[in-house]
Amino acid sequence: MATDDTGYKLLFSHPEMVRDLITGFVPGEWVGEADFSTLTPEKSSFVSDSEKERHDDLVWRVRLRDRWLWVYLLLEFQSTPDPWMAVRVMVYVGLLAQDLIRRQQTQDGRLPPILPIVLYNGAPGWTAAMDVADCFVPPPKGLHSFQPRLMYHLVDEARLAVHPDEPVRNLSEALFRLEHSRRPVDIRRVLQALDGLLRDEAHQSLRRAFSVWVRRLLRRKVPESHIREVDGITDFMEADSMLAETIEGWFEEAKREGLETGLQQGLQQGLQQGLQQGLEQGLEQGRQEATAEAKRRTARNLLAIGVLSDDQVAAATELPRDEIRCLRDEL
Repeated sequence: MATDDTGYKLLFSHPEMVRDLITGFVPGEWVGEADFSTLTPEKSSFVSDSEKERHDDLVWRVRLRDRWLWVYLLLEFQSTPDPWMAVRVMVYVGLLAQDLIRRQQTQDGRLPPILPIVLYNGAPGWTAAMDVADCFVPPPKGLHSFQPRLMYHLVDEARLAVHPDEPVRNLSEALFRLEHSRRPVDIRRVLQALDGLLRDEAHQSLRRAFSVWVRRLLRRKVPESHIREVDGITDFMEADSMLAETIEGWFEEAKREGLETGLQQGLQQGLQQGLQQGLEQGLEQGRQEATAEAKRRTARNLLAIGVLSDDQVAAATELPRDEIRCLRDEL
């Protein structure tokens, strides 16, 4: 189910989302040392030697005691995993490092640590290498130390250990659960949780961003006849009973339309297959009848000559002996 990344970029432009992504889905003792109140968005467009720019990713930095950590967040919404993702990440981190050098964002003459995160929401499981070293064939002896090494942290949404009936832990988890919800009750539960998490006035910008994203989600799930109703809702996190019942009704109608469409398509396909099968059977029957008639003509000619016996004519034409006798009687 790959989604366009515009809504995700809008959501992860808020520090609360990045904080919850890291604290909820990135391991390491360093997380406890991070001061997430210092999360700061940074320039995320870098010019390479070929003058091509990247605008697709998000870059943040967060304070770790006496240093800064840079977080490179790559949103991956292709339908299947990119087998060369590790190479792409190596290039992007290199471009970020060059940019940090140009802007003198170094510490004691060295670059700050960089954490690359790949956020993937595709249906197939992630099979691509997560260490760029695994993208290369094994080098000859003595050259191992010259091979590049760089890993990224993968957040594979569809395979996170998140149960739909458990309480929503944080904002990023709410996003992932909405993305993969299959039942209206699951969507309602997450929206109710978001309503509580985003009531504060300081979170109104993020609340609006979630509403925009939920609207796009529902536009993909409800019948086209109700798109205008979806667009007319300004706050999907009010979570009142009327909205819950409305979403339930939309999903039921979409299910019925899907069943009807599937039935019509199945009937049409069955009719086409039946016609094709009937045509093929008719042609085969015609070929068989034409062949049988040709054999009977040959048998009549042989019988008319009067040289061969009935058994010999039957062997020559592959017709039953009883049919040969009938043909002789007709002469």
